[in-house]
Amino acid sequence: MPENTEMAEPKPSKKNLKDEGSVEKKKKKKKTRSKEKKTWAEEGQPDPFEVLDALPESKQQEIQRALHLFSLGQAPPRSLAEARRHTYRFWNTQPVPKIGEEVKDHGPILEQEKCVAREEPFSLPEGFSWATLDIQNPAQLEELCLLLNANYIEEDDNTMRFVFSPQFLLWALCPPGWQCQWHCGVRVNSNQKLVGFISAIPSTIQTYDTELPMVEVNFLCVHKKLRSKRVAPVLCREISRRVMQHRIVQAVYSASNVLPSPTATCRYWHRSLNPRKLIEVNFSSLGWNMTVQRALKLNRLPEAPKTPGLRPMRAEDGPAVQTLLEEYLKRFQLRPKFSEQEVLHWLLPREEVIDTYVVESPEGVLTDLLSFYTLTSAVLNHPVHRSLKAAFCFYYAHTATPLPRLMEDVLHLAKARGFDVFTALNVMENGSVLEQLKFSPAEGHKHYYLYNWRCPTLAADKVGLVLK
Repeated sequence: MPENTEMAEPKPSKKNLKDEGSVEKKKKKKKTRSKEKKTWAEEGQPDPFEVLDALPESKQQEIQRALHLFSLGQAPPRSLAEARRHTYRFWNTQPVPKIGEEVKDHGPILEQEKCVAREEPFSLPEGFSWATLDIQNPAQLEELCLLLNANYIEEDDNTMRFVFSPQFLLWALCPPGWQCQWHCGVRVNSNQKLVGFISAIPSTIQTYDTELPMVEVNFLCVHKKLRSKRVAPVLCREISRRVMQHRIVQAVYSASNVLPSPTATCRYWHRSLNPRKLIEVNFSSLGWNMTVQRALKLNRLPEAPKTPGLRPMRAEDGPAVQTLLEEYLKRFQLRPKFSEQEVLHWLLPREEVIDTYVVESPEGVLTDLLSFYTLTSAVLNHPVHRSLKAAFCFYYAHTATPLPRLMEDVLHLAKARGFDVFTALNVMENGSVLEQLKFSPAEGHKHYYLYNWRCPTLAADKVGLVLK
């Protein structure tokens, strides 16, 4: 049910857009230091990770880049051609379509009566135990932030890393109906350090003509030092068990890797809002015969929004926004169905988390809306820049304002708010306006997957679901 069992999930890479000390020589006569706890090493053996952590940060980055280059040939599949040659030890045991299987029918792979949740949790490697995270507790929420920010998504060349704020995680993980036991962690027994996590949130999803109670599985993350212990598949099985205890037997999730087997494949596109900074941090590059000044001119936006009645969404807009969004999303074959409470949770503006703008007619009728959420990345080892602020296109609906104009207005608002780049998938109607609005295609893709449900594959423009 999860995002990726090969490693701590690759969700969208943004360009494609996720310890200090010393090893001293000791003289024979010098006193031996007392034994330190070696959480990930066998007793009596030096822990290579402690040696790595002892190096200066610049040297660690150098080693990570070298390891990345070495691992390119062993990387998880990024295309169907690679996937056909790959052996999926975990996914071949799960109720998902196989790679290369042509699906023409609709329905569950395992009927509900066969999806019986075991009572006891799945076994973890020795020295580790399950932990249900209470992310309403500030200390545990901070632990989760630290785990994700250090181990979740990192740019392949080790130049950027997502930074999840506490307020973003509360928004992403606590929608109406959320369950504490679906925030599933793994701790080290000896020191209670959080080293693994996976989550599920409730969602009502319509696939073609069938509406189903599902969960969205997200934030699969395993500490970098534990990737060889195959903790990720156990996390996947455990979250499946916990969800099935609530008699929910279908899920939706996404990954940048090709797993068995994508229901839809979408591509990321980026629109420069701060071209100079994007070039300086190597997020963007200058093409042939292009200068920084020309790039600035090319990406210039109007001085002010053009749409009359454009304003931020308010709480009292909830019923109208729900109706507008539900009617608009009916044209897509994979889409969510939101209650009014869910609309308020997901779309009501929150500082540095989610922004939603609506268009109100002179008669007081809401005719259009567009939203985006905020994700910041740490820029690693740059002499000037420390962070990159990205807006990710979320849900929208339009009845009176043409989509290009609505999105151009929101691009202006995002730039005025200090965002560096605006990112969108080519889902919904985005594909028809991205080039017109000077978005550029990224290398990365987002593959959508359904757990325990088969249906024909979908083109990106038939997808009305936006997974974070």
